[in-house]
Amino acid sequence: MTRLLINIDHVATLRNARRETFPDPIAAARECLAGGAHGIVFHLREDRRHITDEDVRRLKSELDAKLDFELSTAEEIVSICIATQPELATLVPERREEVTTEGGLDVIANRNRLESVIPRLFDAGIAEVALFVDPDLDQIDACAASGANGIELHTGDYANASNWEERQYVLGRMAAAAERAHQNGLRVHAGHGLDLNNYPDFGAAVPHLYEVSIGFAVIARALFKGIRTSVSEMKQIVESTTYVN
Repeated sequence: MTRLLINIDHVATLRNARRETFPDPIAAARECLAGGAHGIVFHLREDRRHITDEDVRRLKSELDAKLDFELSTAEEIVSICIATQPELATLVPERREEVTTEGGLDVIANRNRLESVIPRLFDAGIAEVALFVDPDLDQIDACAASGANGIELHTGDYANASNWEERQYVLGRMAAAAERAHQNGLRVHAGHGLDLNNYPDFGAAVPHLYEVSIGFAVIARALFKGIRTSVSEMKQIVESTTYVN
């Protein structure tokens, strides 16, 4: 059964918009867990546009739950991740000008840096190191060669597909990438743009999904339904969707 992790970055974005102390992303994380989430995702960006160092400290010290620390390979952020020791570290590309993460990590081009960072994360006691990648088979093979033990498939192209034919094409690529990752011994995660409406087709088409990370769609729905209810609804969809071979 696929597990649901919730990204709380957008709660921190709202807080920071007014430079307030609320809404508290750690309190939101507790509500997500109360709604049935299996863990919490957060991205400590180099510019600290949403999650802050203090948020990271509190998430680790105050929550008894799986944490997925999303990070670039910048040395400062890698050092904070090592000190935090989350259960899962997900390495992602990062550009200052982007609104949200756009596209997967180029593992092939960044092989030397990744092969330096990944062993340090494992040596710190982090059980899972995943790479956020597009559904490209060469990139999947490079993930396995890098020493990571997982991938997170970037599902943005699927979520943003403009018509049925495009969506089916992307789903085929996603399914092939997940199968290749599984063959390489990599745990398969997925995320970016998934929601209540588009997840059923995705979950039915893509094999070996261990976890999915969903943030914006759940937090936005929570404005009207509440966090616990929004998480619970999303969890029900994820857990009731079965891969169709």
